[in-house]
Amino acid sequence: MYIYISILRGINVSGQKLIKMDVLKKMYENLNFENIRTYVQSGNLIFLSKQNDPKKLEKIISSQIKSDFGFEVPVIAFNVETLESIIKNNPFVQDKSKDISFLHVTFLADSPRNIDKEGLKEKKQENEEIELTKHAIYLYCQNGYGKTKLNNDFLENKLKVSATTRNWKTTTELLKIAKS
Repeated sequence: MYIYISILRGINVSGQKLIKMDVLKKMYENLNFENIRTYVQSGNLIFLSKQNDPKKLEKIISSQIKSDFGFEVPVIAFNVETLESIIKNNPFVQDKSKDISFLHVTFLADSPRNIDKEGLKEKKQENEEIELTKHAIYLYCQNGYGKTKLNNDFLENKLKVSATTRNWKTTTELLKIAKS
């Protein structure tokens, strides 16, 4: 069995695409996933699966959500090693001048191609920083994530990949849960 983390984009936000976590957990059970745990109401699940391909898991979960709930939800799945790497490689964590409550990770469904790094950096505002890697974008948004122009919609349009963002607390908590 492999440990996976799946994060769903855009559920339970502003009364849209509502899915209760206990119902979502039951759906995962029906997909034969095991040891399913959820974290907060925004679609973060940790589970075990015999499947060793995260891309297949994304399709299975997304298809089942469409079937059960009647709407499409982008799903990003990755193993615990990928999450460890994403956390370890955050360039802003070691900078003691940065308040970690302003750190966010935008998880990428695929590695972006033809990246216009300058175009991304031009969009950042005062007191913001952005760093891009293969699996994630690291954001430091001192004015708050709700005020940044470096949001999911912008990043998805610019990079041509699905993405979803979590704050640093959620990101590190997902790893703790996965390793417990």
